[in-house]
Amino acid sequence: MQMIHIDFDKMGGLIPAIIQDYKNGEVLMVAFMDRKTLDLTLETGKTWFFSRTRNKYWMKGEESGNTQEVMEVLTDCDADAVVIKVRQNGPAACHTGNRSCFYVKWENGQWIEHSNPLFNPEEVYKK
Repeated sequence: MQMIHIDFDKMGGLIPAIIQDYKNGEVLMVAFMDRKTLDLTLETGKTWFFSRTRNKYWMKGEESGNTQEVMEVLTDCDADAVVIKVRQNGPAACHTGNRSCFYVKWENGQWIEHSNPLFNPEEVYKK
């Protein structure tokens, strides 16, 4: 069996991480990881990411309490992306209060929000 090494070089040190509900396969979110956050995720069993906009490391749920427990981690054939199957602790994965970040759907020539927030982000994040 061949040893696989994740290729962080293709995208300047980052890889996309697709976060999926381990029970039903729902895509909850997509974020970016570098070597450090992937290692933290594998070591702690919680999802860690690198924020490109804030230029910082963050653990999912550190502010909201909606953490993600890692159940399985897979990489693709090029070893430059990961799928992380998680148990979502708390009602929502999205900072908008929605279960999934993917609640906007292309319908009849336009993007339509199919939104049913499970919490009020202004109350949770107090910003």
